[in-house]
Amino acid sequence: MQLKDKRVLVTGGGSGFGAGIVAACVAAGARVLVVDVNEAAAQGVAAEHGASAMRADVSSRADWAALAAHMQAEFGGCDVLVNNAGVTHLPQPMANVDEDEFDRIIAVNAKSVYHSARHIVPLMLAAGRGAVVNIASTAGISPRPNLTWYNASKGWMITATQSMAVELAPRGVRVNAICPVAGETPLLQSFMGSDTPEIRAKFLSTIPIGRFSTPQDIAAATVFLASDAASMITGVALPVDGGRCI
Repeated sequence: MQLKDKRVLVTGGGSGFGAGIVAACVAAGARVLVVDVNEAAAQGVAAEHGASAMRADVSSRADWAALAAHMQAEFGGCDVLVNNAGVTHLPQPMANVDEDEFDRIIAVNAKSVYHSARHIVPLMLAAGRGAVVNIASTAGISPRPNLTWYNASKGWMITATQSMAVELAPRGVRVNAICPVAGETPLLQSFMGSDTPEIRAKFLSTIPIGRFSTPQDIAAATVFLASDAASMITGVALPVDGGRCI
């Protein structure tokens, strides 16, 4: 019960790593709001685990304002924020990614963290405590070719995490990032370009432990960093990658 009675908001909670994080937080005793742009997916995960659900586009300032109002009205505040929602582009030369797709990647992967800092972090500051966990990527530590703008967005998230940590630590709020390697999530095929046994084998050969990240792997790290057991940890970008970045 590492998160007993903690009030937790998880973005991108309708599938993949986010759904795993929701399950683990509920199992650890938290009260969880599942947030996803896919309302049906959010409601499905929430129903399965006894959580609440709300539709939101994390690139929207208005939607973040609504999330903050909901957390205050229904939960009385927010103790833990997990910025998990993310998008990528298909592997391709950087100049081939059109501007609309670039803008979407920055809006979802980077600007969402800004919006969350404007709307959710103040709830934590008012209480004098809180924990933010940003789900970044090994792409922000060890970039691969042909994913340039995704890599850059996750590098931005890591730097934002460290900057937020330094600024917020004196006021009782910790901020950390987790850097998964590719996992069995809806984004996997986008990372690989196509999903074939040969491409999977080639990708897995770069991971010393020999498997992809699972939602359970990322969820366990998230629960730890959000919990009081990590009370002296802030500003880290923790690879959960089976040795990929060594």
